[in-house]
Amino acid sequence: MNIKYVARVLSGAKFKKMFEKIDMIHEKTGKNKVALFFDMIGCTIKYGAGYNDYIIFEFYNMKAKERKTYLTRMKNKKLVTTLNDMKFSHIFDEKNLFDEKFAEFMGREILDIAKIDYDRFEQFVKDKNFFFAKPYIGESGKGIEKIKTADFSSVKELWNYITKPEKNFGVIEEVIVQHPQAAKIYPNSLNCLRVVTLVNNGEAHILYSVFKMGNNGGFVDNLENGGLACHFDLDKGEIIGQGHTSALVNYDAHPATGIKFVGYKLPFMDEVKDMVKKAAMVIPEFRYVGWDVCLTPNGPAIVEGNDYPAYDFPQLPDPDKPRIGLIPKIEKFGIKL
Repeated sequence: MNIKYVARVLSGAKFKKMFEKIDMIHEKTGKNKVALFFDMIGCTIKYGAGYNDYIIFEFYNMKAKERKTYLTRMKNKKLVTTLNDMKFSHIFDEKNLFDEKFAEFMGREILDIAKIDYDRFEQFVKDKNFFFAKPYIGESGKGIEKIKTADFSSVKELWNYITKPEKNFGVIEEVIVQHPQAAKIYPNSLNCLRVVTLVNNGEAHILYSVFKMGNNGGFVDNLENGGLACHFDLDKGEIIGQGHTSALVNYDAHPATGIKFVGYKLPFMDEVKDMVKKAAMVIPEFRYVGWDVCLTPNGPAIVEGNDYPAYDFPQLPDPDKPRIGLIPKIEKFGIKL
């Protein structure tokens, strides 16, 4: 598989992107471009690391014993296909199905537009200043709108808007009120913990957690939309690393609020751990899931479950931290990659 991936990279548009990455590393480190090229190809063959893995994990600064601990793009795909019965993936991909299956963990009112009429919608928007409209299928916040009810002259006009075929909305949700401590660090978005669970021998375990926040005025916390992610310790209930962006710019404090990351605490950690472990057992055929968990004044709630958990978040390098990836944690469960 790795050889085929190398062939695709060298024969297509990815070849140009690969050399753009090599140029970036050369500018940053002064390392020889030819040496970087062959090292990058070698890492793909040996570790299943694409050129994006090579740069975001800083493989160019690692020794072989460090590199082999990293869960890379290809190894993560193998983990997903090994642990998850993909016949059930549509439940995680389609918001209406997910919301129904995991209703006890959602902590908010969510309605499937196809299953309600105007009268039920009128009841939903009553006394709401804002709500979210989302497509059935989407990722990274795409297609989601935060709707301000005052922008419409009547409930009927608002109903006509959300039911427009071209809008492609599938569900509507009430806006979650965040716990003040979760909102304080960046108040414009719903800031979530990404907690990944792995079920082994019928028992759910937590593989890692990070805390994600919005930035630049955005209302979603995805890195693809300018957000940040920090390593997070659920046992301590605090951030333990820098804020990382998709542009590979790191921050010691949130650029919008100036609040320092390391040591920033969040509540309800025992409840978070109990909730995701319980949710992980709802579909036992799906053993490897990434949960986005928000914190409300009354406790945690699940925003969504990801059937293809991000492997990059917990392995992004922090200064002066050991270069150890996720594979040693995974191998403790007898899973070989």
